[in-house]
Amino acid sequence: MRNPMRIGERIKQRRLELGYTADALAKLLNKNRATIYRYENGDIENMPIDVLEPLAKALNTTPAYLMGWTDSQQSTDHKDTKGYYTDPEAAEFAEYLRTRPGARMLFSAAKDMSTEEMEETVKYIEFLKSKHK
Repeated sequence: MRNPMRIGERIKQRRLELGYTADALAKLLNKNRATIYRYENGDIENMPIDVLEPLAKALNTTPAYLMGWTDSQQSTDHKDTKGYYTDPEAAEFAEYLRTRPGARMLFSAAKDMSTEEMEETVKYIEFLKSKHK
C-alpha cells in the first residue's frame, strides 16, 4: 500500500526543484495554497485523477512518479534527453529561465515557444516590473 506522505514528499520535492512557491503551484492548478500544503502533508489521501494529471503536468513529471509507482521523474511529454525543447537554442534559453529566480514560472509556460517568443516575453515582463519600481 502506498504511503500518502511519500506522495506528498514527491509533490513538495518537485515543486521546490522547479523553484515554485506553494502559491505559484496553486495558481497553475486553480487551487489555493492550503490545498497544495494539504497535498504535500498527506492530508488528502485519495488524490483524484482529475487533480493528479494536471498536478504532474505542472510539476513537469508523471502521475506515476508522484504516486510512487516509478522513480523516473521524466515526463512522457519529453521525447529527447535535453527536455521538451527540440531546438538547442530554445533549450538553452529555457534553462536560463529555469535557473533565474524571477523567471522560473516561464520555464514551464514556455514549452511550445520559440526562442524569440521567450525573449519577447521576458522583455515584456521586465518592462512591467520596471513600471512598479
